[in-house]
Amino acid sequence: MREPLPLQLELFPPAPIALAELFEAYESCRRHKRKTQNAMAFELDYEQNLIFLCEEINNGNYQPGNSIAFIVDKPVKREIFAADFRDRVVHHLIINKLNGLFEKEFIADSYSCRKGKGTHKGIERLDRFIRQCSRNYSRDCWILKIDIKGFFMSIDRKRLYHQLELFIRSNYYLPDRPTLLELCRKVVFYDPAANCIIKGRRANWKGLPDDKSLFYSRPGCGLPIGNLTSQVFANFYLNGFDHFMKHTLSLRYYGRYVDDCVAVHHSRGVLHSLLPIIRMYLKRELGLTLHPHKIFLEHYSQGVNYLGVIIKPRRIYVANRTKGNFYRALLTYNRIAQRHKPYHAERAAFQSSINSYLGLMRHYHTYSLRRTILARHLSPWWLKLVKPSARLDKFTLVNKQRNRSRPFR
Repeated sequence: MREPLPLQLELFPPAPIALAELFEAYESCRRHKRKTQNAMAFELDYEQNLIFLCEEINNGNYQPGNSIAFIVDKPVKREIFAADFRDRVVHHLIINKLNGLFEKEFIADSYSCRKGKGTHKGIERLDRFIRQCSRNYSRDCWILKIDIKGFFMSIDRKRLYHQLELFIRSNYYLPDRPTLLELCRKVVFYDPAANCIIKGRRANWKGLPDDKSLFYSRPGCGLPIGNLTSQVFANFYLNGFDHFMKHTLSLRYYGRYVDDCVAVHHSRGVLHSLLPIIRMYLKRELGLTLHPHKIFLEHYSQGVNYLGVIIKPRRIYVANRTKGNFYRALLTYNRIAQRHKPYHAERAAFQSSINSYLGLMRHYHTYSLRRTILARHLSPWWLKLVKPSARLDKFTLVNKQRNRSRPFR
């Protein structure tokens, strides 16, 4: 990496962000958010809205708007902050400019919010680590799994921005660099909890630990879960830790999915001896703490619970929590179908939710499990509105009044 310029020195005057780049960011943003009320309101006059947004960014007047805060219960209880659609466009603009540079710095085995590196790839990679380290289950090997306590809420914004600034000045040489830095500064230091709109009731937050909520995070700490920039910047924040684990500690079999870190080694003693070193690095360099109740160090034959599955020698099971969440999702949508004929938005939500579970489960030997759960717990009302694939790995919406799909057998 080249030596960065002094933090406040710019060789060229700031260049404007090109309107074409905002249109590109808008297209990628609307791909998955087009049907939301916020997105549709923006889309009514999107060309003029993008022109106004571009002018605000280039004259330095852009400020993030209010976010909507709400709670989701699946797969685990989490606090989500949904940014205003125009802010999401800005997030995509930033990531479009930086992602290629980040990818050159990230290790191969960090997953989440990276193209081709989703949940399944992370599971597949850990399974391969175990097979390689154990020489195809012919010798001992051990798995260390650790979790960072309240990760997103503990990220130090000042530390994060300092890292971003050094990185951008060392790697990004387009003339709009000052404008990009200013956008990053505004996004990183913006506190959405200060002026958010609460969706639902305050009682929904009951049972959510304080270290999982921006409303209780330490001053100057915390990134909102729900923003694209939060997910990518969180990966960037832990990039130095990844290199420390992989290269400084010489852990050949190491990987990370968000803040779930795993290391596989033939010696239990080596992995155990690294725990205080890991704790010290996280505390000193990043201001983070290992979760004391989520440290797992076991022999590979005991199996490891990772990203919704149980990895055991020569087989991978779907974890009970995933099966339970799938069952409860079906019951929720069954109640909707019993009350009234589901609206189009409810059908789309059913399709998205159920397909996410089927999409995870289809990678493993779960056909009989899927068939049994659907046969026992899916209301026949839904079979008039959705059509299962022959392999029971996804549902598609049907437009006909009657769907002649056969019952599950």
